[in-house]
Amino acid sequence: MTEALRARPVLGAIVVGQSPRPDVHRLLQEAVGDGTRVELVGSLDGLSRAEVEALKPADGGDTLFTKLPDGSGVQISKKVVAGRAQRLVDRFAADGARATVICCTGAFPTLVPKGVVVFPSAVLAGLAQGLLPAGRLGLFVPLPRQAQALAAKWGRPGVAVVAEPLLPLADAREATAAADRMAAHAPDLVVMDCISYTVAQRDAVRARIAAPVLLAVSVTAAVLGEMFA
Repeated sequence: MTEALRARPVLGAIVVGQSPRPDVHRLLQEAVGDGTRVELVGSLDGLSRAEVEALKPADGGDTLFTKLPDGSGVQISKKVVAGRAQRLVDRFAADGARATVICCTGAFPTLVPKGVVVFPSAVLAGLAQGLLPAGRLGLFVPLPRQAQALAAKWGRPGVAVVAEPLLPLADAREATAAADRMAAHAPDLVVMDCISYTVAQRDAVRARIAAPVLLAVSVTAAVLGEMFA
């Protein structure tokens, strides 16, 4: 164990793409406070851009979108990410991290937790169930090809799911247009189902939709803040 790990508790954070991700790191660090050190790594760290782009998803259910450190986005295979993330989960547990967060809203059923592992997908799902036992759930997803699979994932008895694509790289105008499309469905609750969605995009959506809007990264950060308080 390193001296830094001995000095103060560590929150391991694994993004599905590559580090650094200062936007995610900042929100997590602010949530857990100065008494905890956030160590953020990427499941695809060490790969070239060409190697990353070669990790093509097999279908919509295998598709993840991630923002890369240069600000661009790429579609990658969830199956590949899960295998590489497992090694990082194991490493954080072995190094004595207090908890590890998987910085992605995708479900990873094959990933074996070591120590305390926080999955934003579970956090969001639990909150959505508590806030919306029945009604219409609006779901923003990064890519059109993900809409059907993710709507099915979020569906449950008594809840109708409507999904609209919104790229996490979208500007305010595009976010507003997507919000207007979602508003036409009259959702009772809206979930922005990607860690790469920003606070600015959430605010643009909130300005056009009367329903509560849950942003994945800030909801997850709030839970971690409680854990590390």
